[in-house]
Amino acid sequence: PVPDGQGTGLGLTQWAAFAGSAALGLFGFGGLARGNTGRAWVLGMFGRYRGTVRRTGLLWVNPLLLRRKVDVRLRHWRSEPLCANDPNGVALRVRTLVVWRVKDTARAVHAVEDHEEYLRRCVEAALARIPVDPPMEPADERPEQGEEEPGLEEALTGQVAADAKAVGLEVFAVRPIRVEYAPEVAAVMQRRRIAALDARQRAGVLSAVVDSVEDTVNRLTLRGLVELDDYERKVLVKDLTVAFCAGRGEGAP
Repeated sequence: PVPDGQGTGLGLTQWAAFAGSAALGLFGFGGLARGNTGRAWVLGMFGRYRGTVRRTGLLWVNPLLLRRKVDVRLRHWRSEPLCANDPNGVALRVRTLVVWRVKDTARAVHAVEDHEEYLRRCVEAALARIPVDPPMEPADERPEQGEEEPGLEEALTGQVAADAKAVGLEVFAVRPIRVEYAPEVAAVMQRRRIAALDARQRAGVLSAVVDSVEDTVNRLTLRGLVELDDYERKVLVKDLTVAFCAGRGEGAP
């Protein structure tokens, strides 16, 4: 016979034990996480930093801690055209390529919300302090492809790296990949460049004509083909100069 008050179901104590076991199980499973290469977990509780986990593979983290995943791999950020000035104060636009990574995860997470926006501001501040050489070199004097001026890159890298270090970012290089005049001055500078190139071309043509005239007169006199006094020599030089210039498509002076 079954005693009075005793049933076949589970009692309150057993249900409490099962509920507690289930809660512990959920708590345990809730702390499981997977660490990946190039990723880190920044842990915090009630707004305070509690540590960083950089291990890879399956791991367990206290579920009560707030976890924020941070990318600690090497990254590249290409900027939009940023304002700059040449040594004479002429407005330029510069595109840069920044090579960087998160080094101090605690500072990077709690000090800056948008890392790339912060880098953009750092590059802008550096360009405001460092003059940039204008893109005005003639084609035969420009550095070959890939031979950028090292001074500007070193100066920008040093300045941006110093500013970014304070918020846990490590900057390896800030490379200027394109330098051009600002739209408001680009047309004026292009006209100046064309005028300079035209002046160089005219100077080259005139030098060639003078050399040709001198060589012709010297050959005529050395071979005894003509005998010239000073006046006749000047007239011959003038006539030959006009003829050679006309042959090269230049107007006579």
